[in-house]
Amino acid sequence: MSSPLPPRARWPRTRRPLAALAPAALALTALVALPGAARAQAGAASARVAAPRIPHTKFTLPNGLTVVTHEDHSAPVATVSVHYKVGSKHEKPGRTGFAHLFEHIMFEGSQNVPEGSFDKYLESAGANNNGTTDNDRTLYYESMPSNALETALWLESDRLGFLLPTLDQKKLDGQRDIVKNERRLRVDNQPFGSRFEVVSAAIYPAGHPYSWPVIGSMRDLSDATLDDVKDFFRTYYTPNNTVLVVAGDIDPAKVRQQVTRYFGDIPRGPALTRPKIAPVTLAAEKRLVLEDSKARLPQIAFTWPSVGIRSNDDAPLTALSRVLTQDRTSRLTKLLVYDRQLATNVGAFQGSNEDVGEFTINVTPRPGASLTEIERLVDSVVTGLVAAPPTAAEVERYKNFFAVSTITGLQSVFGKATTLGESELYFGDPEHFRKDLTDALAVTPADVHRVARQYLSKGRIVLSMVPAGQLTLVSKPDLPYVNVTPKPAVQ
Repeated sequence: MSSPLPPRARWPRTRRPLAALAPAALALTALVALPGAARAQAGAASARVAAPRIPHTKFTLPNGLTVVTHEDHSAPVATVSVHYKVGSKHEKPGRTGFAHLFEHIMFEGSQNVPEGSFDKYLESAGANNNGTTDNDRTLYYESMPSNALETALWLESDRLGFLLPTLDQKKLDGQRDIVKNERRLRVDNQPFGSRFEVVSAAIYPAGHPYSWPVIGSMRDLSDATLDDVKDFFRTYYTPNNTVLVVAGDIDPAKVRQQVTRYFGDIPRGPALTRPKIAPVTLAAEKRLVLEDSKARLPQIAFTWPSVGIRSNDDAPLTALSRVLTQDRTSRLTKLLVYDRQLATNVGAFQGSNEDVGEFTINVTPRPGASLTEIERLVDSVVTGLVAAPPTAAEVERYKNFFAVSTITGLQSVFGKATTLGESELYFGDPEHFRKDLTDALAVTPADVHRVARQYLSKGRIVLSMVPAGQLTLVSKPDLPYVNVTPKPAVQ
């Protein structure tokens, strides 16, 4: 199964069939290639890029299951994507990692699917399948020849409606051990693998739903009981907490009959009350140091609390990140990687969750480069954007990249299925993704300047990551800092 995802960057998110969009994509490519003056003059061209549509039908079964279908006969393939509105934020302190744990358990068979047979049924039909988990949701999907669609629907319905009768202590222990090994591989034994955990724990107050890692802690995974995980499943893996998308070479009327047949008798789950989670702010800068015996070179990261996907500031913050590091001409990339040659890589992104977000700049230095000098240069660029807006050309370049990525990203049935599903899950509208593109194309230099002043001039996390015992490499080591190096995990 795939790993739990880091904070989600809203780039790119939308897709559309290539054939229907070739003229628009070519026009955008030509616009990117224009010289500076001509590009600025042609800026209004972005407004002419129509947000693509994905024709679809939507209906809800009496048990609350929301179903979206999209018919596309361009190739004899289909995708089933199942979006559960359950992620790590729905867990409880002391009982973390459950959503991701189920990402593994869900492939281990159900009442009518013997253990080990889920993948065999699909693979024998030429399908591929997987799942992902993040803070807000869990996604399972199958892409297959369209003649195998009914098999996928039957398998998905069986693990939604009939998983618990086969979930016993042996199966839980086996999948728990696999998840713990995944944590050892991806977090505990990766250089600076705990960086996202220490930043989340520093930004959010204790007990905040976004303060713990998606994969959970070793202690919580060890402490989980069979009753704990069964209760979690009964609460969140229910038809009324699920969006099912069927896209591709399908007959929507036939799909409706099949979905009703396989999912219709699964009982509705409990009504869920979803707490409103407000964005957080930091009153002052927090300076953290992470040591790692597995690392050979230092790194540095800067993180500001920001906003989630429903905020009007999400698009300008994404534009701001692209002004900093979109390509080799972007401000930070040009300065640190090419002009000063102090870094091998620089990245900035607006990580947008459903309720909150984080704006992050990561820098991987060249050997021998000073973190203190890098911080000084990063601050000079950020201060420049807080003091004055970016140029129209910089923002226009972001819009063009965003539009091209959005449009060309919709070439596959899989891309359309997951886009429709996430739009429905978070906004109750399968085509909400069109607003994302519209919002991106409406961003102005003044918008970017406003969010730079509003979010990047407040408290932040400065995380120096250094090889163990080399605290002299810490950025501005004379300033007070907190050493957040984790203690050895409880196995």
